[in-house]
Amino acid sequence: MIALGGTIGTGLFLTSGATISQAGPWGAVLAYVFVGIMVYFVMTSLGEMATYLPTSGSFAEYGGRYVDPAFGFALGWNYWLNGAITIAVDLTTAGLITQFWFPHVPAWIFSGIATILIFLVNILAVKAFGETEYWLSTIKVITIVIFLAVGILTIVGLLGSGSNIDVVKNLTEGNHGFAGGIAGFAGVLLIAGFSFQGTELLGVTAGESEDPSKSIPKAMNSIFWRILLFYIFAIVIIAAIINMKDPRLLNPQSTAVMSPFTIVFKNIGFALAASVMNAVILTSVISSANSVMYASTRILYSLGQEHGAPRVFGRTAKNGIPVYALIVTTIICFIAFLTGIFGTQIYLFLVDVSSLTGFLAWLGISISHIRFRRAYLAQGKDLADLPYKAKLFPFGPLIALMMTVFIALLLDPSQLFSARWGEALAIYAALPIFVLLYLGYKWKYNTKIIPLEKVDLSRDK
Repeated sequence: MIALGGTIGTGLFLTSGATISQAGPWGAVLAYVFVGIMVYFVMTSLGEMATYLPTSGSFAEYGGRYVDPAFGFALGWNYWLNGAITIAVDLTTAGLITQFWFPHVPAWIFSGIATILIFLVNILAVKAFGETEYWLSTIKVITIVIFLAVGILTIVGLLGSGSNIDVVKNLTEGNHGFAGGIAGFAGVLLIAGFSFQGTELLGVTAGESEDPSKSIPKAMNSIFWRILLFYIFAIVIIAAIINMKDPRLLNPQSTAVMSPFTIVFKNIGFALAASVMNAVILTSVISSANSVMYASTRILYSLGQEHGAPRVFGRTAKNGIPVYALIVTTIICFIAFLTGIFGTQIYLFLVDVSSLTGFLAWLGISISHIRFRRAYLAQGKDLADLPYKAKLFPFGPLIALMMTVFIALLLDPSQLFSARWGEALAIYAALPIFVLLYLGYKWKYNTKIIPLEKVDLSRDK
């Protein structure tokens, strides 16, 4: 259930509106298809490693084991930073969504309440987290299925006949559906990437799941259909029913931000359903923040265990929860959240910063998988013994690698030397931070890339 719905939240339910408003209907769909292909191959790579060695350190530990300890260190801290910012974005989103019912109450009040709820769920036993995510994921999956059905009926004319929805106009608005051309498409790739972030959570949960050798492959088999139905198909329906110029869509000029899913029901004429949808979206966003809090806490815990962070973060309370890692993660994400309450522009800025750190995590997963498979063969092991084998190796991780680099170049690094250097610096900030972490660790501990024959393939964890 976490694979199906655990990571669906802010990205799909709110920021998907930004892709449509900025790139046009088909520009948005193309962006989701492009990133979706990359995520599919990244997840099959992670699935192979997670079933072979289930650990809460996930890809950060794989990077340290299969590539270079400095690489794992940089991956871990990069992902923790990504998580703290993502939680802040989700908390800000929770406040924005409550404006649907309480437009005159400051959004930060509801965001603060959400922060307390997430902290309480995560400080209880891990079973509480799993049970909470199971039911919240169930609600999300059912809601999206209903949304898709209603959307299809609306497009074919069986619903919303009196609401004056012009599907053809909506799908061709703005340069035949591609507003801004290549630049518009490139500009929303980070936002589309943000929608998919969190899928790698499966690798982290493998460390505490009851039988990862069975549950992880089963979860991986749903990845393709989840990307196709829950993301790409949903964006097509949203683009068909909502015009890209709708002022309620998330964009820098927004005055009353609303989820595209809620707008769809309002446009059809289902006011009550729109209110119910908004409530579901609110719980979904809180669920997404809850999942990221779990993952970030476990990554910091793993860093503490592997001496990549102060050892206090590697300690747990009596119930097994890494409480010190949880407290620090909550404090940092709350500080980031405070910066996000100053307007939509700052909100989108946080999304951009978070997105590139997420792409770096995916890049690390692909590199680690290539090294894992090469070491596995170099040490004379049989591929038939792997509990789960990634699809289309080595083309899958190589495609993901090339797509990540392509996205980074497509974002136009030349903007760093233009009048928009501040905005570009925010987008690219994750890259120098990652490099500094990597080189700093190598300089202190004099680490080297591990020879394939000496890669640690033991499964003692």
